[in-house]
Amino acid sequence: MTDAGLRHGRASLGLSFGVQGVAFALLVTRIPAIQDQYGISDGLLPVFLAAVPILAGAGSVATEKVVARVRPSIVLRWAQPLVLLALLGVGAGREMWHVAVALGVFGLAVGALDASMNMLGVSLQRAYGRSIMTGFHAAYSLGGIAGASLAWAGARWELSLLASYLPVVAVLLPVALIGSRWYTEGEGAEGKRPDGAEAGAGAGSESAGGALWFKLLPLCLIMTFAYIGDSTVSNWSAKYLQDVLGSSEQLATVPYNLYMVTTLLGRAVGDLGVRRFGAVAVVRGGSLLAAGGFAVVAVAPGAWVGMLGFTMLGFGLCVIVPQTFAAAGRMFPGNSDAAVARLNIFNYVGFLVGSPLVGALGDAWSYRGAMLVPMVLVLATLVYARAFGPETARYGGGHERPRTADVG
Repeated sequence: MTDAGLRHGRASLGLSFGVQGVAFALLVTRIPAIQDQYGISDGLLPVFLAAVPILAGAGSVATEKVVARVRPSIVLRWAQPLVLLALLGVGAGREMWHVAVALGVFGLAVGALDASMNMLGVSLQRAYGRSIMTGFHAAYSLGGIAGASLAWAGARWELSLLASYLPVVAVLLPVALIGSRWYTEGEGAEGKRPDGAEAGAGAGSESAGGALWFKLLPLCLIMTFAYIGDSTVSNWSAKYLQDVLGSSEQLATVPYNLYMVTTLLGRAVGDLGVRRFGAVAVVRGGSLLAAGGFAVVAVAPGAWVGMLGFTMLGFGLCVIVPQTFAAAGRMFPGNSDAAVARLNIFNYVGFLVGSPLVGALGDAWSYRGAMLVPMVLVLATLVYARAFGPETARYGGGHERPRTADVG
């Protein structure tokens, strides 16, 4: 594989992560408008919201089976346009069954998209021989900020969902299709390998008897804990600042924006930290910082101290998810596609569990006390931090020679 091929593959995959960030943000930030357009009751809305991550988990499971026969890049090439078209379908429909079908397609396609994107990221990182995975997730965060900004503009100008979504899809759909021409699997990618051969028996034997699930369990727990923390911020930061810390309604929108920006900044430099200090140290540091952020939020006397805590959370949580995917690739070098697909399921488990958990604890106990639960779960990552090691296997640290030393 040429250096130019790897660089083009890295750029096109980064573009795919960014497009996905835009699409997902456009959906989740316009949920009130979706509810109004289709007349979805408050009681029925949680059913629709829960269906998307559940179907995404099913899509991730299906992707594990599909990539045993075709390249992950082919799955990604078709899943991303499907996500964008499903988003457009959400905006264009009028009947309840329209949005049900559109969200169902969106969920299944997102699961396939998330799994295949991270499969490609893991294989490219292996080819580079140094940490690049966090950079892909930085592109996702940048896309999320762009999508949230576009959604804000649509709401501000009182645009219909179709008017908000159509121009974005019209631009991103051809961009995604053109960019997909340069998707590249790194050396040793599973499924259809570069020489066209099927995945060998070694990959299958590695997962036999549930061994893959057993060895992957620590990373599955870490992924779940990270997304419980993330969903706590996305779903409860505004309510917490306004109802518990007494901020204004306008100021209550700031913590999640701070969280998104600090997540982007942390991911932008995260790979440098992994190359310099190793994945174990970076994940430990991020876990401690995130736990400290939840502690600050829980004891904050006012809104500004609370915002400091949410800022710490962005810098702390941002490195955990991409490094968990990267660790799965290192743990199963002969079967990383299956490992990534299974690990990706726990992204959605954490998302499903996090918001109801904090809400139930907040109602039954207190919202300050509820913030201590994700704090403890994030701290539990320290127990499993060695799953990201060993410490000596540092990308760019002189202990592991890159396969392609001069790739940019």
